[in-house]
Amino acid sequence: MNWRSIDLNLLVVFDAVMRERSVTRAGRVIGLSQPAMSHALNRLRHMLGDELFVRTPDGMAPTPRAESLAEPLRNALSEVQLALEPLAFDPQASDRRFAIGLNNFAAVVVAPLLATAACGQAPGVRLDMRPSGNLDIADCLDRRDLDLAIGGQESPGERFGSELLLEDPFVLVMRRGHPAGRGELTPEALASFRYLEISSSGEDTGFLDRWLATHGLARQVVVRSPYLSARPILAECDLVTVFSRRVAQVFVRNFPLELREPAFDSPMVRTIMVWHRRLDSHPAHRWLRDHVTSVTRGLAKIHPEHAPVM
Repeated sequence: MNWRSIDLNLLVVFDAVMRERSVTRAGRVIGLSQPAMSHALNRLRHMLGDELFVRTPDGMAPTPRAESLAEPLRNALSEVQLALEPLAFDPQASDRRFAIGLNNFAAVVVAPLLATAACGQAPGVRLDMRPSGNLDIADCLDRRDLDLAIGGQESPGERFGSELLLEDPFVLVMRRGHPAGRGELTPEALASFRYLEISSSGEDTGFLDRWLATHGLARQVVVRSPYLSARPILAECDLVTVFSRRVAQVFVRNFPLELREPAFDSPMVRTIMVWHRRLDSHPAHRWLRDHVTSVTRGLAKIHPEHAPVM
């Protein structure tokens, strides 16, 4: 094969179809029509002597040859893209898109501040903030589907950089006027409440069960619910739940809820930023990390007892 005769645009087409598993969606992503995509795929198939993708009810399934090509070609395209980007980054003039994976804590606490600050400092920059609960973070960072991730995950390997952003203890949250909002939070009192358990938090609140078990007690979980429905449920029902403190403070500001500190030492919820080390010195990515650090540093300066509550 004469490598100098290869049209590099064909590799972009291959990568797009590999990502999207659809010729139509891939063409939409890279700005090519369906006929142009089909023509490019046929050229690539002829050049490599392989079908590459087979149409199935679930989309375009890659052949073993395509699977073996996917990662090295994606890495090569990524390196070319990085090499061609400007040596300096001007947030005021840039229209770059950044993809950020967020866990529930970061979506509630960090995302609004990131968006607000970016709108002022970098009006043309686009922030694509995605829920990370079902994502393979290491794979997404390797493939540059994400620029960075903010959540509770530690660095998944030596090829990734990480920075601790925030630490939060757990608190109890209930509607205003709930019996849990007054009186001493003894083990017996805590065991007497009816609880809402957050099914999508990814945080281990079993420490409360273990602490109650040391006193021969157990709590009664009567409802399990994701983050999105937890706030209105708590506002309307005589239930108590366990949230990390900064999440609880956001909810208390916007719903008729109140929070109380537990009667014992709570474990800490760690919020960590993770990125691929190949982007350590990249100007645009460095700006993004500094932006995240600046926003969360401002949060860290707010002493929990002095956080605004409506």
